[in-house]
Amino acid sequence: MKLSGKKIQISFNAPVILIFTVLSFFVLLLDKVTGGFSTNALFSVYRSSLFQPLTYFRFFGHVLGHANWEHFIGNIMLILVVGPLLEEKYGSINVLVTILLTAFITGLVNYVLFPHAQLLGASGVVFAMILLASFTSYKDGKLPATFILVFILYIGQQVYQGIFLQDNVSNLTHIIGGGIGAGLGIFMNKNKMSRY
Repeated sequence: MKLSGKKIQISFNAPVILIFTVLSFFVLLLDKVTGGFSTNALFSVYRSSLFQPLTYFRFFGHVLGHANWEHFIGNIMLILVVGPLLEEKYGSINVLVTILLTAFITGLVNYVLFPHAQLLGASGVVFAMILLASFTSYKDGKLPATFILVFILYIGQQVYQGIFLQDNVSNLTHIIGGGIGAGLGIFMNKNKMSRY
């Protein structure tokens, strides 16, 4: 493809985000092929024996599982918009750490606090990335006004919905994800963990 006489090439610009997206897509396809068995066995977290090795895999794997196409598209669209910017700013390793840390903490909290609830989906990761993105202009200990607004709007909405609505959405997972993103935003910027 050419634009103004220059050849346009596709770049693999955000490997962690692209691999996460492809894996989530194949997990959803596998879910459809197995009638939900694969998602239940591997890609959702719930109370199970700590002597089962898959319990530990599910602490991380649940972020790849999604209930349906709408759930998948809602999460992945936001990850595809915000994720590459974060990967450019902080690097692939830091974005991978953000995903894994968010997955583990939200999975563990669900396992401990909600023994009868099954958690799946990347919404905790989405909230972590949104709050982390609002810290990209954090400098010299000054809190960006955009972070304050994002925090109030996103986290405030989750607190409201968690208290007043029963919509089968894990608001606590969203709040925890946002908290992880905010904490990592402060930590990464304070320790100059950007690519620049």
